[in-house]
Amino acid sequence: MINVFIDGAEGTTGLRLESRLLGMDGVNLLRIEENLRKDTDRRGYYINKADVVFLCLPDAAAREAAGLAGDTVVIDASTAHRTAPGWAYGFPELSRAHYDAVRGGNRISVPGCYPTGFCGLIYPLVERGLIAPDADLSCFGLSGYSGGGKPLIERFEGGGADTWGARPYALGLRHKHLPEMRKVCGLEKLPVFMPVVAPIRQGMIVT
Repeated sequence: MINVFIDGAEGTTGLRLESRLLGMDGVNLLRIEENLRKDTDRRGYYINKADVVFLCLPDAAAREAAGLAGDTVVIDASTAHRTAPGWAYGFPELSRAHYDAVRGGNRISVPGCYPTGFCGLIYPLVERGLIAPDADLSCFGLSGYSGGGKPLIERFEGGGADTWGARPYALGLRHKHLPEMRKVCGLEKLPVFMPVVAPIRQGMIVT
């Protein structure tokens, strides 16, 4: 039996992860007391009681939680550790080295949504010399709104102006996934990235 704790189980990602883990044999899901879920000491207790902890938190809280963990395997769904030294990038299909790092590591960062599509396309081409690391690349990504968490879900499902039309955002090479896309693929410069959120709840396409 594997003891699993989700730090941030009340958010969109945490709730979906919990629903999947509840259906798995051999998993014992640890639950923090509702009135103590933001108590640092109590969170630290559950983090270290678990064999595996999933961090479904904003970046700052994820860094704090990771600092509380000892030998527990930490799997971080936030952006906080995707380019951090000592953290395995959780995309084992990219290469044998990625696979070995995930399998043998106890600090694993979950890839971002757009980078999963981008790196899955670009990493093998760079690795095999078919695209130069200094190439001028552009990327278009269209996403459903649930990836933006509760605030964006409420905007799109609240019946206001945000219920229609697809719209670009985070222009000017400011999207938080760009450093991850560049580092993982070994690029020397950022791709020109056009992210668009669409009035669909889930789904993504990256070209």
